[in-house]
Amino acid sequence: MAEPSYLSYHEPSLVELLISSTFLLALNTINSVLDRTLACGLVGQVLLGTAWGQPGARWISLDFQRVVTTLGYIGLILVVYAGGLETDLTALRKNLFLSIAVAITGVVVPIGLSFAIFASSGSFLGTASGGALLLPAFAAGAALCSTSLGTTFSVLQASGLSRTRLGAVLASAALLDDVVGLVMVRIITSLGQAGNSGIQPETIVRPVLVSVAFAVIVPLVCRYALKPARGVVDRVVGSQGINDKEEKQGDASKRARVRAWAYSPEAAFIFQTAFLILLVVAADYAGTSVLLAAYLAGAVVSWWDGQKSEPEQQPHVVGSRPTETPSPTGQQMLEGREPDRNNGETPADIASRDTPTVEHMAARVFDRYYAQALNRVLKPFFFASIGFSIPISKLFTGQIVWRGIIYTILMLIGKLVCGLWLVRLPMSVSDTSHSMITLVLSKYNLIVSKIRRWGFASGAKSKAIQEPQTNNSPSAGAAKVQVASSPQPNDVTPSSSPNSALVTPPKPISLYPAAVMGCAMVARGEIGFLISSMAESQGVFRQADEDPSEASEFFLIVTWAIFLCTIIGPVCTGLLVSRIKKLEKASGPSRGGGRNVLGVWGF
Repeated sequence: MAEPSYLSYHEPSLVELLISSTFLLALNTINSVLDRTLACGLVGQVLLGTAWGQPGARWISLDFQRVVTTLGYIGLILVVYAGGLETDLTALRKNLFLSIAVAITGVVVPIGLSFAIFASSGSFLGTASGGALLLPAFAAGAALCSTSLGTTFSVLQASGLSRTRLGAVLASAALLDDVVGLVMVRIITSLGQAGNSGIQPETIVRPVLVSVAFAVIVPLVCRYALKPARGVVDRVVGSQGINDKEEKQGDASKRARVRAWAYSPEAAFIFQTAFLILLVVAADYAGTSVLLAAYLAGAVVSWWDGQKSEPEQQPHVVGSRPTETPSPTGQQMLEGREPDRNNGETPADIASRDTPTVEHMAARVFDRYYAQALNRVLKPFFFASIGFSIPISKLFTGQIVWRGIIYTILMLIGKLVCGLWLVRLPMSVSDTSHSMITLVLSKYNLIVSKIRRWGFASGAKSKAIQEPQTNNSPSAGAAKVQVASSPQPNDVTPSSSPNSALVTPPKPISLYPAAVMGCAMVARGEIGFLISSMAESQGVFRQADEDPSEASEFFLIVTWAIFLCTIIGPVCTGLLVSRIKKLEKASGPSRGGGRNVLGVWGF
């Protein structure tokens, strides 16, 4: 039977409308409630997807669940793209090495613990040997090594830690963990597609190399292609080349309109969306993760947005008129209105005045065109689609529960060790060694001061020889003595430098910085659910003796770990931050401004 050439329209039934509308409302309601109380609204959305979908009441048809899955993955791409937009490249460069150390620890330790508990022996899963569990152990560790970038930013902003060095290191480390997780998604997919035909080196090497190539080539293109193009764009649409003749011919008014549109949110939306689609398509064809491409697209847009255009520093063409009129107000820019033009200004003035500030344009575009649909529809649909694939009835068997709890504890430990990078180990210098260091530094500064004094004295002596003999009066001698003795105040500074050299930034008086770092790095969020679900659908978790129609035991244990870690991590972080703020406020009246509990990592 031939397929129809069109889809006939049928009015949805009242039951379908009620189920769909209550599903969407419930997703947003439970997300708001749990975010305010436990900072883990995504867990509620996953559970709602399980309750409404195929594993639960089956109120939603399979066709609608497939549509929700597709729209949800678009939402995931936009979530990762938003993470790229929020990346502070300056903070990432300043704390790069420490962030890399924390991120590597947060990736290697969970995967290592997964190998230790699953692959070393099969007793944890009740199998005879763990040799066949290497690949599932790797996939399980990969699912628990990623830190949700969006959740991390939410925790940092809510706690006020985003303005601290601890917040900068935490955000950078979470970013690197998520980038590794995005690469893991493609590797797990490739491993699942390989199936029983054997794992070839190309299966693992190609996604890694293509991901590294994207991560290297894209910044190089930005540096050597897009950055020069920024100046060309500014010159083409700029107003500095407008002269009186063009104004008379009316070309300046056209250029003013072109310039106003080129820097408008609408044009930015078109270009940024096209760039995102282009990079995602290229990444998929090249063999790397589309999510990594989405993140790189957001980072590039954020970098482009931060590049300062410099039309004021470029020379004006002879005959051009000065632009002293004020730029549009922030309210006019947000509302898309142009300033009043009834002051008798020339077209050149209008062109320069109509240029909105390009700073934060990317964030404005995202908030205006993407944020509402993403936060209210697409992102809830993604987490609900994860819930569609969770067999909730199988999670609450005795063996699955206790194994999931043990694996959760191990994964918590695997992330808590990230905080050890912020611990100042008790290596206090003894009195003898402290005195020796002080003596060595004082001798060194004494030698340096003598060398400087000798240099000043010899310079003054040579200058006195070159002066005429008539200047050898008592006053000149006094001046010479004053010149020779003038370096003495400078000598005082080096003599006091031993103490200043030994003064280190104040040490944290507790382990709060390390605890906050470890709890905030606990695995949670969308990347973990995504990796575990894809590993299950590709058959990576499934053993040879397991029923293909049933959920694998590996998948159930990993799901338990992700659920519990998603709840425990934000709750512990919030409690620690509240405790820190209470300590600082409590010591304020007696300590004159409060106690810096976080030390060099604090506010």
